[in-house]
Amino acid sequence: MKRARKDNGPAILAPAMSESPALPPRTGAHILVDQLLIQGVRQLFCVPGESYLAVLDALHDAAIQVVVCRQEGGAAMMAEAQGKLTGRPGICFVTRGPGISNAMAGIHIARQDSTPLIVFVGQVARGVLQREAFQEVDYTALFGHFAKWVVQIDDAARIPELVARAFHVAMNGRPGPVVVALPEDMLTESASAADALASLALETAPGEQALATLAARLAAARRPMVLVGGARWSEQAVRDTIEFATRWQLPVATTFRRQMLFPADHPCHAGDLGIGTHPKLLQRLRAADLVLAIGTRLGDVPSQGYTLWDIPVPGQALIHVYPDAEELGRVYQPQLAIHATPAAMAAALLRLPAPADPAWIDHTQAAHADQLAWSDPTHITIPGELQLGAVMQHLREALPADTIVCSGAGNFTTWVHRFWPFTRWASQLAPVSGSMGYGLPAAVGVKSLYPEREVIAFAGDGDFLMHGQEFATAVQYALPITVIVLDNGMYGTIRMHQERRYPSRVSATQLKNPDFCAYARAFGGHGERVRRTEEFAPALERARASGQPALIHCLVDPQAITPTTTLAALRRNAQQAGT
Repeated sequence: MKRARKDNGPAILAPAMSESPALPPRTGAHILVDQLLIQGVRQLFCVPGESYLAVLDALHDAAIQVVVCRQEGGAAMMAEAQGKLTGRPGICFVTRGPGISNAMAGIHIARQDSTPLIVFVGQVARGVLQREAFQEVDYTALFGHFAKWVVQIDDAARIPELVARAFHVAMNGRPGPVVVALPEDMLTESASAADALASLALETAPGEQALATLAARLAAARRPMVLVGGARWSEQAVRDTIEFATRWQLPVATTFRRQMLFPADHPCHAGDLGIGTHPKLLQRLRAADLVLAIGTRLGDVPSQGYTLWDIPVPGQALIHVYPDAEELGRVYQPQLAIHATPAAMAAALLRLPAPADPAWIDHTQAAHADQLAWSDPTHITIPGELQLGAVMQHLREALPADTIVCSGAGNFTTWVHRFWPFTRWASQLAPVSGSMGYGLPAAVGVKSLYPEREVIAFAGDGDFLMHGQEFATAVQYALPITVIVLDNGMYGTIRMHQERRYPSRVSATQLKNPDFCAYARAFGGHGERVRRTEEFAPALERARASGQPALIHCLVDPQAITPTTTLAALRRNAQQAGT
């Protein structure tokens, strides 16, 4: 019983209230950090800002490593890289206004790459909202298109609820970015709030009827093709897919920058469907009588600009498996739509009895043979003293098979996608969105996850300078990554298109670059310069042996715009065509 006292009167007995023991008050910042720990967060990336100083203070004594970055775009990309490989949201903290604006590129990557990412951003105090206070931004209006969900937490007591929801939304269905705004005065107010439970990624499994229909359609096919891509994969899911393909002897192609989902040395591997795809693979996909697409959106790049299949109903029988029901039939209407995650689908496929003598064995063998020939760098010759075909061949011989290869966007990535044999899970980080500057921050983020594995970042000269300052982050945290900068003194991809459309009219695509070797040394890392083919192997050996973040500056002839053509050839062809 509780005792209540009336003024100037004797103590009387009052009925006891039915209530739980009072929860100890915590500041909003401490509640937030506690929720991150419950969700399994042990590392986050940030650029500090006064708008969330209270969170930085709460992190001081927490078992979470705070990686301080140089620019918010780099921080967001590091977090996105971790989300891409773990399936749990990468965590990034940025400040309001200019800070979150800089992070936009990383959020855009998470959107188009279907990556779980949570960006926590400081906000002005609640009492001055809607006045255009210093660095005030309406985050819902700004990120309504980019993010899966945008929320501002105005009540510290609701932090556990809303953070748990942020993790749930970021991971489930089609994964993506979530933006959580944190008013600075909310972070310092105290509240009594019960902790949430850890959010889980929910697996959606295919039904038995759908599996039976798939098995029947597949068994009746003569020229089937399997496409794997997207998110929601795991190492076990990849193993299951390999076993399924092996039993059925099916040709399997990966989608753009998802080559780690099927090993390049497997006899069922048919290549990758991206930019600069092997023409014979495109022919096979057009001639296929059945396409089984697992985990991937059939967007612009895999559909080759929406030209590979007819819209809305492809001429090929399409079976589309995807974890978000809203995506199924959005552009291409499949004959069979299966709402399932890749992991659950791959496990279910193992239950299907394989035919004893598949009709497509020769089809599969020919696809693999063509891909092996296409990906052989030893037959490639380009203008200049530095032969990148020989460089790729040396990398294949010198680096471990489980090397993690990171890249940004630009023509230079062709050398990676075509000639590096991805054979292991969690070995590729590259932006499906085509965002430049991704490779270096991704390498920093993934080296923190896998310190025992070798991490190589490929970058073009223009690409590197988008987030090259994050080399300092690698130095600060003693992360011995190796960055290979292919320097041709231009924005190569744009110049390529420029010569095709406006031959001889070079405009806004030339670059005057720094001494990248000196750049690396200035930051406290190891630097090498390579001008000729024979210089690359010893430079790589010294870089790897240095134990430091290292950069190899490779000077590439500007004419070597792709492995198969030159700027002069592009210009000549455009002029002859009357462009």
